[in-house]
Amino acid sequence: MVGGRSTRMGAPKAWLGWRGSTLLETTCAVLLSAVDGPVLVVRSPGQSLPPLPASVEVYEDPQEGLGPVQGLAVGLRMLADRADVAFVCSTDLPFLGVSFVRCVLRELRQNPDSEAVVPVAGGRAHPLAAAYRSSLAGPAEAAVASGELRLLTFLAARRVRHLGSDELLRDPEVAASDPSLLSVTNVNDQRDYARALRVSRG
Repeated sequence: MVGGRSTRMGAPKAWLGWRGSTLLETTCAVLLSAVDGPVLVVRSPGQSLPPLPASVEVYEDPQEGLGPVQGLAVGLRMLADRADVAFVCSTDLPFLGVSFVRCVLRELRQNPDSEAVVPVAGGRAHPLAAAYRSSLAGPAEAAVASGELRLLTFLAARRVRHLGSDELLRDPEVAASDPSLLSVTNVNDQRDYARALRVSRG
């Protein structure tokens, strides 16, 4: 999971309240339920995080402000000898579902020629709710070293399988639990956060 300090809502996203917890704690809980392997959080240097389960591993970016490609590189490097694939997401996906995570990971495992599986929903790709091979650690490190910090630009040079809404909803568990594919909904500002709270309250 890729974290960061950036916020346009007056408080770090990781600490935002969500269903009696915080956004980061909620996302970690979903991932702990969805995967068999370790759950990692990559934070900015010295970034304060809310209390997390003891099983969640926390790592720091070596340098602040280099964005999600650096976070991707750090996380995949820490997983390289423990897992072949990883679900990578941002901290601000309040509706992320277990079935969605499992579906995206399964798609990558079933497509050995792909280096990543990126969902496409709502008319755009979601590279921070996607599955990556841990072998991309080296290429991601090289991208950061060369100054290429845009995740979509990094992915443009890789073998990526784009998973459309119709394909996601063919998974019966995703269709039952997340028919609107809210799993990819992120909160970028106060309006997004307020809207998500309204949806959560029904």
